[in-house]
Amino acid sequence: MSEDRVAKENLRRRFQQNQEDCTITVLALLPTATENILDALSVERITQDLQQKKAERLGRNIGPLDGASLHPSSGPSSVVDEDGKSLASLQSEGYVHASQMAASGSGSENLAAAKPTKGKAQLWNDLKIKSITRAFTLLYTLSLLTLLTRIQLNLLGRRNYLSSVVSMASHSPQEPTISLENLDDDNAEQTYGNDFETNRRFLTFSWWLLHRGWRDMMEKVEVAVKAVYGPMNPREDVPLEKLSTLILEVRKRVEGATPEERRSHRWLPYLLPPQDQEGMVLRESGMLKAFSPSESASIPSPPSSLSPTIPASDSSQSTALRRLLDETADLIDSPTFTQILTLLLDTTFSHLTDHQIRTEAYKLPDPSSIHSVQEIPEIDSGLAKAKLATILAVMTRQAHAIGSGVPNRYAQAIEGVKELEAFAAVIYSSHFEFEALGGDSSGEVAKEAQRPQEGTVPTAEGKKEAGLGVVGTATDMFENVWGRITG
Repeated sequence: MSEDRVAKENLRRRFQQNQEDCTITVLALLPTATENILDALSVERITQDLQQKKAERLGRNIGPLDGASLHPSSGPSSVVDEDGKSLASLQSEGYVHASQMAASGSGSENLAAAKPTKGKAQLWNDLKIKSITRAFTLLYTLSLLTLLTRIQLNLLGRRNYLSSVVSMASHSPQEPTISLENLDDDNAEQTYGNDFETNRRFLTFSWWLLHRGWRDMMEKVEVAVKAVYGPMNPREDVPLEKLSTLILEVRKRVEGATPEERRSHRWLPYLLPPQDQEGMVLRESGMLKAFSPSESASIPSPPSSLSPTIPASDSSQSTALRRLLDETADLIDSPTFTQILTLLLDTTFSHLTDHQIRTEAYKLPDPSSIHSVQEIPEIDSGLAKAKLATILAVMTRQAHAIGSGVPNRYAQAIEGVKELEAFAAVIYSSHFEFEALGGDSSGEVAKEAQRPQEGTVPTAEGKKEAGLGVVGTATDMFENVWGRITG
């Protein structure tokens, strides 16, 4: 009995350590994608151009009469003042450093050399679209990277754990406490992850999301943002409830507007390359700087797909890597992956809207800081309004917080999603033969992940739609799966 407790505690300890490793890995990889996204959507550069336009306009308006004659349709002074406040807000709140602003206005030669070619209206429109697209793309990238890393490290964690158990059992005359089923091949060392090079190459495939997948994600988000926010004026007052509705509309265009559309949406192209580009990923990431003719063998694919893919120096290593990639792809294409991703996105978008934008743009108290009904101020959040330009300033700053914040509040919010750990437990427990699994010889994690989960999807009728997530009994999944792991 004591041996059972020791074995279960060892399993639990390894599992928890694996989840901590996942968090550390995500935070280590995220800055790579963040740098690419910030460079592709440089809101700060547009802000400098707007500041330069304002400086040029002020320079021409030497006198009030001349200014009135040159700009008869410039609008009342309150509008011009609001425009200036919006720029000031972006500069003070949007990570436009003082040195950058000084450089943009340090002399007439600099102004002439970098004179913006777009008009003020076009610059404001570009800033609006890019600042929103950038923040949303980072939220999608963080959530996708989190799930991909959980899949990868839990697949390898499972293999390593089984390898250690098999090794110990082979030196013990007693029956192993946890019964294992070798479903892959007869080579226990290769099956259970004692191949460092295979593991290293497998983990390298996060390169695709960090260098390619994010761009496809950005393009899809940008199309949705243009459709939803395109007609809006930066000076427009936006009620908090309307902002939530607008954000939800963007998400529907990206993820799917109905449960059926969301279930059928494929996230795999953002996370893993096509088979004919797998070798390119390994070479670009430095795993295959050079290989001899003997390494030109392809990783074997299933009989139905024999296209050449990844060079490998060893057929057993090649087979192990192919198996890991195929299992990862099956997991990503499973309905549960989409369900968990939706929950992560609900959490991160909620943190952006209900915490950061709510407090910084609308000046409302953070709900998490209110501990009792007596502390709730008499403020109708539905009536609260903020200029769109002010909201853009908050999103501009939050893009940096999402991608490289220390501590990263968005990553911390994701860690609080229990279903994420349940999903990891499903992966980690696959290939374990328990009575609770009914002796199912398949033991494939993708089949476990594809089991439908109960829940409901909020609708637009009757209540405000807070997100696209599934609610209900899905929160019980972790307890059920963990019970299977520990008996």
